[in-house]
Amino acid sequence: MDIGGNIRKLRIALSMTQEVLADKVNIHRSSIVQIELGNRKVNVEELIKFAEVLNITVDQLINPDLKPEEVIEPSSEEFSVHEPRERISIPQNNFLKFREVLLYILAKVGARPNIGETVLYKLLYFIDFDYYEKYEEQFIGATYIKNRYGPTPTHFHKLIESMEKDGDVVRVAKEYYSYPQTKYLPCREPDISKLSATELDTINDVLRHLGDMNTSQISEYSHKDIPWITTKDGAQINYESVFYRSPEYSMREEKDEEE
Repeated sequence: MDIGGNIRKLRIALSMTQEVLADKVNIHRSSIVQIELGNRKVNVEELIKFAEVLNITVDQLINPDLKPEEVIEPSSEEFSVHEPRERISIPQNNFLKFREVLLYILAKVGARPNIGETVLYKLLYFIDFDYYEKYEEQFIGATYIKNRYGPTPTHFHKLIESMEKDGDVVRVAKEYYSYPQTKYLPCREPDISKLSATELDTINDVLRHLGDMNTSQISEYSHKDIPWITTKDGAQINYESVFYRSPEYSMREEKDEEE
């Protein structure tokens, strides 16, 4: 069911007319008609308002087919996954690929003074979510939650601890403009054979676009992305929400041009 169909189903379940719903969301009734028919997109402000009026989360409004959360118990070689089922099957977090992606990022931009742990969080987030939007499949498939300073990969520290133990990275405590900063320096070259051409392209595009931003700049930038906006504080960010991104953030137009 698409979002318009979901809105119609929820409206009817609440015995609410199109006119009443339009009044509560502050749009014209004709817009409600077009949305329910699937002829009109819903912007982020409307998504939030519809969810509030219909008494559901934005995640449930965007993806009504989500099933109850599944938990896969972690082993010594894999992550714990706390992912709801989505329209596209989410694979278990790929520990080895995550490791090589991080090493690749560090090799490319890790020595820059602005690249600390918080910036790395955002770079990984945009790599994962941009790839999902553009190709409709998982890249790393990491789980991200909404924190005060933007999206945060939940398994980052488990990954870093493993990489430090194996001698892949070194943790360095520094200061950046009088603020404490945690940096990671690579101790070996990434194995790019584990990454496809499209995956490498996505990483490089994100680094070109965001690699010079400091913590404040990239955090502010992430706060304007639909997946972060539509997620409650402390909650897991739903990959499906990338398909409602504003033009400034969307990868779909770029993909259409390539095709």
